[in-house]
Amino acid sequence: MEYHPFIELATGVGVPLETVSLLLMLPIVATLVAFFRQVVGIKAFGIYTPSIVTFAFVAFDPKGLKYGIAIFFAVIFVGMMSRYILRPFRLLYLPRVAITLSLISFSMFAILIFGGYFQRTGLAAVSIFPLLIMITLAEKFVSVQIEKGNRVALLLAGETLLISLVGYILITSSFLTASLLSHPWLVLLAIPINVMLGKWTGLRLIEYVRFYKILSKR
Repeated sequence: MEYHPFIELATGVGVPLETVSLLLMLPIVATLVAFFRQVVGIKAFGIYTPSIVTFAFVAFDPKGLKYGIAIFFAVIFVGMMSRYILRPFRLLYLPRVAITLSLISFSMFAILIFGGYFQRTGLAAVSIFPLLIMITLAEKFVSVQIEKGNRVALLLAGETLLISLVGYILITSSFLTASLLSHPWLVLLAIPINVMLGKWTGLRLIEYVRFYKILSKR
């Protein structure tokens, strides 16, 4: 595959090709999240969290996406349980989050030992980078959980997972990767697309479903 001269320049001075590829993918993923928010109506945990969770999934073994999803659910589960465990102590927000992160850290350690014990090498050999991303997801979850309750927090967690999985499929596409490495200027198209998304004034797709009965009576 022929790379763009700019890409060859970057790799020529020692920048890893994978790093270049992922940096070019970041505007694509951010635009995807904005599209889901503005057009589809899926909120998730903002724009940053689904984006980094997407890259965390990529950082897992390519054949081990199931491990990434399992850890995602483990983080959400422990984060949810910690609220009930810590409720009687009436702690302030930051100490509560710190304890929650500690509990999740211990849980991740147990999961890695479990993976090693049962010879799940893809799970036992997970690097610290995706684990830290998954653990920090807990702060967003706990914050929403405290402010808006379990139902909203679980809904946003599910939406975050959905967007992250779509983003994972997108950035692991060999066609898209080859296109960006050959024509990196394509990333600039994210700017006018986001300008259009920023001026979106129509109903979101979820709202069409929610208000279907009302709209059908027009």
